[in-house]
Amino acid sequence: MGIDKPLDKPLLTRRDQLLARLAKPQTYDVAILGGGATGLGVALDAAARGFSVVLVESYDFAKGTSSRATKLVHGGVRYLAQGNISLVREALHERTTLLNNAPHLAQPLPFIMPSYKWWETPFYGAGLKMYDALAGKAGLGKTEFLSRAETLQALPAAQSKDLKGGVKYWDGQFNDARLALALARTAAKHGALLVNYCKAIDLFFEGGKVAGLLCEDAETGQRIKVHSRCVINAAGVWVDELREKDGAANPNDGRKPTKPMVAPSQGVHVVVDREFLQAEVGLMVPKTVDGRVLFAVPWLGKVILGTTDTPRLDLAREPQPFKEEVDFILDESARYLKRGPTRADVKSVWVGLRPLVKPQDDDGDNTKGLSREHTVLVSRSGLVTVTGGKWTTYRAMAEDVLEKCFEKSLLKRRASGVTEHLMLLGSDASHTGEYTSISKPPGGHSYGSEQAAMEALAGAAVEIAPGLTEAMVRFAARYEYARTVEDVLARRSRLLFLDARLASSVAAKTGQILSHETGMDPQLQAFSALAKGYLRLP
Repeated sequence: MGIDKPLDKPLLTRRDQLLARLAKPQTYDVAILGGGATGLGVALDAAARGFSVVLVESYDFAKGTSSRATKLVHGGVRYLAQGNISLVREALHERTTLLNNAPHLAQPLPFIMPSYKWWETPFYGAGLKMYDALAGKAGLGKTEFLSRAETLQALPAAQSKDLKGGVKYWDGQFNDARLALALARTAAKHGALLVNYCKAIDLFFEGGKVAGLLCEDAETGQRIKVHSRCVINAAGVWVDELREKDGAANPNDGRKPTKPMVAPSQGVHVVVDREFLQAEVGLMVPKTVDGRVLFAVPWLGKVILGTTDTPRLDLAREPQPFKEEVDFILDESARYLKRGPTRADVKSVWVGLRPLVKPQDDDGDNTKGLSREHTVLVSRSGLVTVTGGKWTTYRAMAEDVLEKCFEKSLLKRRASGVTEHLMLLGSDASHTGEYTSISKPPGGHSYGSEQAAMEALAGAAVEIAPGLTEAMVRFAARYEYARTVEDVLARRSRLLFLDARLASSVAAKTGQILSHETGMDPQLQAFSALAKGYLRLP
């Protein structure tokens, strides 16, 4: 199943119409809480199978973890080292599927692993050759052993002192927030109703079984009861909040108190100028001083350095990095780059919380040891909760969620595999393996086949910032669910993540256009405060 051709005209996302649909009495087949990669993937899969679907998100789509990834579509080199072959194999298959279904938002990217000890090239190279073997026909390119000269030619910014050689291998990278948006809009094209800034504040029950969500619109305060045969909790690191409501609903049914299933892990990313890498290839450090993998990834004209893996007890929507995390990233980068970045070179710093699955007898103090795989649970009331996993396997996760719904007789079984070859909006079904580069500066590539529709709007030639025009802001408001300056500058364009100071300087102009399009307060002051946090280094 696929989209044979791009839409002649994008679907409008007028909020009054969305809320009117939400308020209309109806019993949906599937109601989803959470507009990140997991929830959006489930919405698309269910809608593509012909189920009636509604999804609500308390903030913006991909506001949380799903816009804060390292931007890699990968099989997981570190999981191979841990011996988790099944996870790597699945991820490599899904990597290719994602690249094929959204070539305007994801692309293959070569990585160089420099070696500074004689044994590193053969040792890590052998592992990466196994990575190729597991990928099979889904491989993106062959692993190559490089001499010292070849390594410096491919990665001139690498630290040359004591360099012995290197290994070149292939993985993928993507624009995470815009991929989330493509999932949302493709699900809408298949009939799903998706509403951001609409919080599910409670569950309601009929006969002891969960029967829907009580939602509250953030802009108007309107409360709406949404009935559904199946309710899916896909709130990422925040899934336990709804699970606790579910557990407290029937306190006399003999159930044990609900135990948290998520141990949040904090991942920090630091963004610097392209000159620190000087190449359109990624740098991979297989083992840092704390045993983690470190990446330097070219992305939209900048370089992302990261990531960390630190337990975090609170679930802040905008978590701040710890001083030791920033120190770690800068110090480790300086060991492998000819010119190590300093705090003064940082353009933006952002933090994502990973929903690592917590064993019931685990205190969650060591997140590096917790599962990166996803988990699907169904409570006695029928609430389906899914968490864990990673962006690359979002589609497989969605299939697993629906399979669990079928097993528990929450939905009548329908054929699976409908999303494996489903082109996302903006993709061209005639794609023959040509990808657009997303490692280079931002521009029209993110729109794919919708580029002409965007450029037909007023202000297509008026640039607000490099890679951002007035027409893009209008397109975001009319067709991409954008409501605030943050929505536009953080997720419809990625300017906040690339250069927080520049994003702050164009916020007022962006807000003027957005306000004209929506008639709403674009939340300019809130964005200004937010941007300062992306520049704040502990």
